[in-house]
Amino acid sequence: MRVIVTRPEEDAGPLRQTLEALGHSVILQPLMTIAPRRDVTIPNLPWQAVVATSANGIRALPDASSLHHLPMLTVGPQSLKAAQDAGFTLAEAHGGDVDGLAAHVIAARRASNGPILYLSGAETAGNLQGQLAAAGFDCRRVVLYDAVPARDLGEAAIALRQHKADAVLLYSPRSARIWSSLAKAAGLGAEAAAVPSLCLSRNVAAALPEGCNALVAEKPENAAMLRLLEELHRTR
Repeated sequence: MRVIVTRPEEDAGPLRQTLEALGHSVILQPLMTIAPRRDVTIPNLPWQAVVATSANGIRALPDASSLHHLPMLTVGPQSLKAAQDAGFTLAEAHGGDVDGLAAHVIAARRASNGPILYLSGAETAGNLQGQLAAAGFDCRRVVLYDAVPARDLGEAAIALRQHKADAVLLYSPRSARIWSSLAKAAGLGAEAAAVPSLCLSRNVAAALPEGCNALVAEKPENAAMLRLLEELHRTR
């Protein structure tokens, strides 16, 4: 199958290798470019833990060494690996998405134990800070990067126009919106809607226009996305 991978370049490489090992042909079309912000300062507070909903937030840390002694709570395997690679020895993954991570923090932590540092991008898929604040936590969000949207669909547009795309992988509501917007701008809205859109969660699928061929992974994790792709492959 010809699979369009929409993840940023930092995340697309390992995924491409996995897909090609499974026998798929990959079209890399990052829908966002990660641009770390300069001169970001982490407040010097008695943090009880660090949370991150994206590997990009961890990678964009200018200097993580002063935080290495803290528990790092992430959403899934990819962000967990980024935390471990950055030197966080007390890193754990919980929940699979923003809501799941928030639920874990609320259940496992005490607001009285100190503030929580949230490593974030300028735009987020959910409201982790708001959920923790509603539960009484002092959650401080530090924006470390911007995700700049692509200007066109590049090679993916050619594949859509020639009806040579078998699936597109979408990992966030924002990437789903960018995908649909760029396809519409290229006059390929109908073609994009017809291609199976494999979505990490229901929130991702909900960001697509009505009438799209959206399929949702059983869990918000990459392994479930790959299983969904293999199920689609078997039906072809």
